Amino acid sequence: MAKAWINGLIVLVCVGLAGGLALAIGDSGLRWAGWPLPLVCAAMAFAVQWLVFVPSFLGQSEHYYDLTGSLTYLLLVTFALSISTSLNEEWNARALLLCAMVWVWALRLGSFLFLRIQRAGKDGRFDEIKPFFSRFLLTWTLQGLWVFVTLAAVLAAISAGQVVPLSWPAVVGFALWLGGLSLEAVADAQKTAFNRNPVNAGRFVNVGLWRWSRHPNYAGEILLWLGVAVVAMPALVGWQWLALVSPLFVYLLLTRISGIPLLERRADEKWEGDPDYCHYKAVTPVLWLRPPDASGPEKGLDP
Repeated sequence: MAKAWINGLIVLVCVGLAGGLALAIGDSGLRWAGWPLPLVCAAMAFAVQWLVFVPSFLGQSEHYYDLTGSLTYLLLVTFALSISTSLNEEWNARALLLCAMVWVWALRLGSFLFLRIQRAGKDGRFDEIKPFFSRFLLTWTLQGLWVFVTLAAVLAAISAGQVVPLSWPAVVGFALWLGGLSLEAVADAQKTAFNRNPVNAGRFVNVGLWRWSRHPNYAGEILLWLGVAVVAMPALVGWQWLALVSPLFVYLLLTRISGIPLLERRADEKWEGDPDYCHYKAVTPVLWLRPPDASGPEKGLDP
């Protein structure tokens, strides 16, 4: 019972954090039905998660968790862009570019994660969570917070009252985004191919980009959201600068909270004592890519 109350309190804190940030970055921007546009988007982010949570809890399924997150990204940026287009007389090329960047990323990652869980049949992260209402609800609520805060810079720029023409920051930001997206997509493809090969059953992935980093996909994720923030930055004014917390949030989430720490712990439990794994971990950086150590040849086999 105590844990349920704690989880409920965390849910309220998540909603409060998103609401506070939304009010700050939406203070001088566009409004919809009298409400700051980012605040409306924050409410939509949580509402979508909670709606899908209900059948997911009843069916004890996590199959649509990642897909729901990706679709929420698409919903929020499309809604914000439609409102911005209807209220602004000028053509907002920056808003269109940001929306396109989010769409491409969300469609690629969302389809990849959905197909992965369809093949695997389940996501082991949820085995100990989904039987408990409050813990499972908290997980979906955290996804709503993740979606909104990650999109904060995009939503602030799209809902800004001013239209700032694209210039060199957009070129730099787009290059960072494209590099990060490519890095993430290649890393995901290499790991998928590695795991599909029966010869590699029970092995840890250490081929391709995974020789350069233990988590190259996360390096790409962080890089691409930094690029998105750079593209959005020239349109921000006043309190909207708080929206630049989004790439920092992605970095902290992946390196300190739910990403790398969780995967590193599971890998250590699975391959503890394996000399090849111990060597791989000793010579391969955890996140940012570095040329592989020549003394550590690839042990995995490509298809």
